[in-house]
Amino acid sequence: MFYRASLQAAAALASLSLLAGCGLLSDSGSETNQKITVGTTSSPSTLDPAAAWDGSWELMRNVYQTLVSFPTGSTSPEPDAAQECKFTDATSMAYRCTLKKNLTFSNGEKLDAEAVKYSIDRIVDIHFKGGPAGMLGSLDRIETKGEDTVVFHLNKSDATFPFILATPAMSLVAPGDYRKDKIRDDGKVTGSGPYLLESYEGQKTAELKKNPDYKGFANRKNDAVTIRYFEKSADMVSALKADEIDATYRGLTAEEVVSLEDNKDDNTGLQIVESTGADIRFLVFNPKDPAAANPAVRKAIAHVVDRDALVEKVYRGTAEPLYSMIPKGIAGHTTSFFDTYGDPDVKKAKSILSEAGVTEPVKMTFWYTTDRYGSATEPEFEELKRQLEESGLFKITLRGEPWQTFQEGFNKGEYPVFGRGWFPDFPDPDNFVAPFVGQEPVTGSPYINKEITQQLIPASRQESDRGAVSKQFERAQEILVDDVRLLPLWQGKLYVAAGEDIGGGERALDPQTVMQMWELYRKASW
Repeated sequence: MFYRASLQAAAALASLSLLAGCGLLSDSGSETNQKITVGTTSSPSTLDPAAAWDGSWELMRNVYQTLVSFPTGSTSPEPDAAQECKFTDATSMAYRCTLKKNLTFSNGEKLDAEAVKYSIDRIVDIHFKGGPAGMLGSLDRIETKGEDTVVFHLNKSDATFPFILATPAMSLVAPGDYRKDKIRDDGKVTGSGPYLLESYEGQKTAELKKNPDYKGFANRKNDAVTIRYFEKSADMVSALKADEIDATYRGLTAEEVVSLEDNKDDNTGLQIVESTGADIRFLVFNPKDPAAANPAVRKAIAHVVDRDALVEKVYRGTAEPLYSMIPKGIAGHTTSFFDTYGDPDVKKAKSILSEAGVTEPVKMTFWYTTDRYGSATEPEFEELKRQLEESGLFKITLRGEPWQTFQEGFNKGEYPVFGRGWFPDFPDPDNFVAPFVGQEPVTGSPYINKEITQQLIPASRQESDRGAVSKQFERAQEILVDDVRLLPLWQGKLYVAAGEDIGGGERALDPQTVMQMWELYRKASW
């Protein structure tokens, strides 16, 4: 997550529109003993950074520390646990960080150079399936110099490496509480972040308390945060209206956003904050499945899917059609899928299938997660099923599973076709292509294309000016369009709904679209 002008779109947080009232409220966040309760439909799949390449980052950003991070308003990585970090050579192959003095973990252990090396080496050594080890493909070895200096030696030029270090996946952990060969699963956290995790009940609540020993960039405007995890967004919205929670993030449906934006009596005292989104949704085709492995089937689906109808019916203006794996606002964005497939065309789809000898409706099962991306996911897949079956070319069965089961399933290659969402690790074109290709992509299904992995991505990573890598990624997208192993559907907007007395919502989402809980505060009355 880190260098470039292309970060600006995902970093920008836009308009704050009050839904009702304009009470006599101060913008000061100076009150003491403030506790904020936040609701979300996105519960962690793990509390261990070595296993996290998903929405678990939301919690991790708030309880762990990274060497570099994104202070509010920043579009490039800046020191957090580090005092200073920089490349030491012109080829971007050695990255050195000097730590702040007297850092400690919550168990009293020193956060020194050896602890940093242990934390990052541990990710590689465990190599958790679907975990963040794949982000460290350019890392050769880690060298420590004294107690406060760490040098990351890379095996190839990688101008995105500082951005990777800023992801919550690279959170620093206390060696004494985290085995080097096993994921920690006791429901506890030993970090050095802005908050301490006082208690955690999976799928239900996380209790955070301000860390008195924290030394980092976060200016905490509250003293404690309770995170409540909801299975259904409707229950979350009801809790917000009943003042049981102060704010929400992740999971609002389009109908709920539109309803909250309407100035109605039951919305009195609520506000909604809209931010530019770089999150995307797409279908993944598993080549282990006979039907999904057939290029004609994939291309026929690409010809039939009507993104405009999908967005209009299900997302009602809170998302927009996406014709590229790289969303709008990021360098390298194109409309390559539209350029190739155009508007939905059942006749072309039927012709492609006929030429491939497919004359009967193709039976396929589409899988989705029931509790990761919000309650609109099920209607989205029902609409996809309607479109495909209405063409007369497909017979679709839908199956949904909770995220943890769903994640295990696609990582084992059990699903022929499934839906994935992607919230960027960092808003750079690299992060919308590299994670989905190679032997161990985040989709769980190997996608080998040597031109992308051995030529285009390596060439782009030699360029420190991340706005100058469009050419490589435009070519990568041409390949993705031809293969149709991934089919982009839409990109979204992000919303924080909150009580009118809650401030900081417009600053709470960082360029990774991760919630920075410390920005939220209760406004003081005049």
